[in-house]
Formats: sequence, C-alpha cells, structure tokens
Amino acid sequence: MIRMKSFLKSIILPVMAVITMSFANISVSAQDTETKTETTNSVAPAEWLNTFKQTALKEGISEITFDKAFASWEPVEKVLYYDRRQPEFSRTFWGYIERSISKERIERGRRLLKEHKPLLNEVYQKFGVQPRFLVAFWGLETNFGDYTGGFPVVDALATLAHDPRRSEFFTKELLLALQILDQGHIAQDRMLGSWAGAMGQTQFMPSTFTGYAFDGDNDGKKDLWGSLTDVMYSSSNYLSQIGWNKDQTWGREVKLPSNFNYELADLNVQKDLSEWQKLGVRRANGTDLPLVVIDASIVLPAGHKGPAFVVYNNFRKIMIWNRSILYAIAVGHLADQLQGKGGLVAKKPANDKPLHRDEAIALQTALNILGFNAGNPDGILGSKTRAAVKEYQIRNDLPADGYPEASLVERIISEANG
Repeated sequence: MIRMKSFLKSIILPVMAVITMSFANISVSAQDTETKTETTNSVAPAEWLNTFKQTALKEGISEITFDKAFASWEPVEKVLYYDRRQPEFSRTFWGYIERSISKERIERGRRLLKEHKPLLNEVYQKFGVQPRFLVAFWGLETNFGDYTGGFPVVDALATLAHDPRRSEFFTKELLLALQILDQGHIAQDRMLGSWAGAMGQTQFMPSTFTGYAFDGDNDGKKDLWGSLTDVMYSSSNYLSQIGWNKDQTWGREVKLPSNFNYELADLNVQKDLSEWQKLGVRRANGTDLPLVVIDASIVLPAGHKGPAFVVYNNFRKIMIWNRSILYAIAVGHLADQLQGKGGLVAKKPANDKPLHRDEAIALQTALNILGFNAGNPDGILGSKTRAAVKEYQIRNDLPADGYPEASLVERIISEANG
C-alpha cells in the first residue's frame, strides 16, 4: 500500500492545486496567524471599546464595574491565535480516550467520589444527577479543578467581541460576564477561564452561568471557582434543566452482527432496545441487551472496525454540554469506571494514526469534486464531512459508517484525480 505521505505528495497535486486556488486562506501557520491578527478588525480597539461601553451601560452594567474591568484592556493576541488555530492532526477515538481516561484520573475520581459523598448525594436528591457523572464531568473539564484556565475572562471575551469573526456571539457573552462581576459573584482578578471565556471548575460560559449557576452554599454568591458546593449544584441544575434522566445511564459498548446495516449507525436513527436486539445487537460480551424500554442509537466513533456503542437520552444531554461524540463517550465511560466497571472490550488497532490536516483538506476537496458536499475544506472532520463520506460509501456499496480511514481516503482522492 502506498504510504499516505508519499501518496499525498506524488498523486494529489491536482487536488491540492484546487485547494490553493479556491481556499488559499485556509491553512495558516501559527506564525502567520500571530502576525495577521493585528489587522483582523479595521475598528481600532479604543474606538470599539468606547462604542461597547455605551452598549454595556444601556444594558445596566455599572460604570464603576466597566471602568475597572477595562482599565488596561487591549486585544490578546494569544486568544486570537487559539481562535484560528487548526490542529495539525485530528485526534483518533483511541487517542482521545487514552488522553481523557487515565488510570490516575480514574483512581483520583474514585477517591473524590468517596470524599465528597455527602455533598454528591445531597445534590442527587435535589436534582437527580448521579454522582459518578458529576465527577466525570469535573474530571474531564478541569482535572477536578486543577486547570480552570489562566486567561482573564473579560480580556479574552473582549478580544473575541472586538474581532469581527464571531463578534455578535462574544459580545453577548461579554455583557453577561460583566453582569456576573456587577452582581459580585466573583472578583475580577479571580475571574479566570479558557481563551474562549469558559469559566470555573466545570467550564461554564457566561450565558450558561447566568442561566443555571446555583448558590449551593447560600452565601449570596455563585462561585464556580472556589466553592465545590456551588460547582456541583450548578452542574446538576444545568443537566437537570436540559432533561437529564436519573433513572438511566448513558449507554454501553455493544457488539454488532456481521450483517449489520451501518446506515443505521446514526444519532438520527432511534430504536427501542428490543428492536436493536432483534437486529442482532448484543452487549460487548455477547449477552442480550437489557430488557428495558429505552430509545437508543448506535454510534461508531472509530468506524465499523472499531468499538460500537448503543447510547440513550443522557448521552444526548452530554452532547448539549459539549457537542462531541468523543467527549460524550469519554464522560460516560469514565463514569462507568468510577463505578468499578472495566475498560472497553474492543482493542486499539496497532496502526491507529490520526489524519493529518493536509490529508483531511485533500479528502474534503476530493469529496466536493466527486459531488459529495463536504463543505468548505478546512481540515476539520465534522458532521458534514462524515455525512459526505457516508454518501460516498453508500454509492459504492461500502460499509456506510462515515469514517475516513486511511485506505478510503486514498481511494476517494485517487478517484477525484481521475
């Protein structure tokens, strides 16, 4: 088999030429990004700030809070770099799981479950979110509060609000962040978060904070940085409000029959567990599925050669928290292991390698050339690209799992080149 690197260099030149002509602004190096961000907005920061101040005051933000928050603000170049950064490699399912669920994280999570049992049980009685899931979210978001972010939230959000790319969204988040400061929930010097403004031990955006944060310890403040009680109350309140079901788990690893129709492996396809049972789906150990009435979907995060999962309502709620199938599986699987369950039955393949961004761009461009709409070739293998891959597989009588494994990528690119 031709190695992917040499394949890309020697065979896909026509495709890459299309990329160069049509999407010349797609691939930007870190150095290029940092030198170009200064000119992304023709409105000077001072002019923008003056206009935004009038908006904030009209929205009820006190002038004292505003002036203190912006006393020394200027756009943060590192925030703009992260906003535009495209990773060189897309992480595989196995790479994501190994990074998210380490032996150390499992062991620490189990200790914290015991240590904070009274609080977690109290929260469960009030909101109906199982303790193991709360600890799993906590672990994945900030490693149990170790890494809540080092960017001043107002500075980061103001940088993104000033930048025109997603100004409307971040302007709203910035106004809410100022409201949080104005209400005295957190001091400005403690209001640190991610480059995109996610805050606290479970990384709430300001809009999530204002909608769902909860003063669990009754001190008059909603402190998602320093009060674990507020963190757990707020996280549980959020999950409860979006429809978490306390009587269900998230899903489970399953085994698919050899004649399984992979077009059914889609979150848009829901069937009762009894129907999946009739179609030959079994638990990962080969035994029957549970005899309960639950609507479920099948997901294949690593294609038909990787592990399969049957997922329930709570899985979908995890994806409201973070719209990533890999993240949702990681939360569920970590929660299971905190409860004492074992690892996955499926084994990591020996040749598990991520797809390079250039390869992903070439794939997307090739799919578009062949008439399968993969969207703007950006090197990010999102739902649109996977849908295009799935359409290609269906048309060519291949297992329609939507997964771009290396041999399939080579085939699609080669076909696009004629």
